[in-house]
Amino acid sequence: MNPKEALTRIGLKLPEVSTPGGSYVSVNIRENIAYVAIQFPINNGEYLYQGRLGNEISTEQGYKAMELCALNVLAQVDQKIGFDNIVGLNHIDAYYQSSESWDEAPTVVNGASDLFIKVLEDKGIHARAIFGVHKLPRNFCVGLTTTFTIRRKEEILTGAE
Repeated sequence: MNPKEALTRIGLKLPEVSTPGGSYVSVNIRENIAYVAIQFPINNGEYLYQGRLGNEISTEQGYKAMELCALNVLAQVDQKIGFDNIVGLNHIDAYYQSSESWDEAPTVVNGASDLFIKVLEDKGIHARAIFGVHKLPRNFCVGLTTTFTIRRKEEILTGAE
C-alpha cells in the first residue's frame, strides 16, 4: 500500500509543508541520505501542543504531538523527495520538554514511531534517540528530526530501480 493510501486508511492526511524558521533547508540530501530538519507539531500553519509534558501537556497529548511531527516529516518527504524514492527510514531524533518529575518519553515518541511503521510499513522500521531539553522553540512540547536512505539521484532521474 502506498503511504498516502495508508494515511487515508487510518484517517490522517498530510499537513501543508512548513518552511524553516532560520538559515537552513527543510530537507538536505547528501548522496543517498536525506536529512529532514526538525519538525514541530504544526498543522497547516497552526502551532499546537505548546507547553511542558507533565504540566500543560499530558502524555496522551504528547503522543499526538509527536504523531503530528511525524506527519510533517512525511509531508516534507512527499514534497521534496517523493515516497517512491524512499528506501527506508534510518533514524529519528526526538526532543521533548517536560516537568522535572515527568518520565514517559518513550510512550510519547511512539507517536512518531508507530505512525512511520503504519504508513511506511517495513520501510518505516528505524532506530531512535530521545533527548529531554530545557526549552524548544515556540514552547513546543516535542520536535523530531529524521534521516532516510533514498534511491541515488541518478536512479531517481532515470527511473531505475
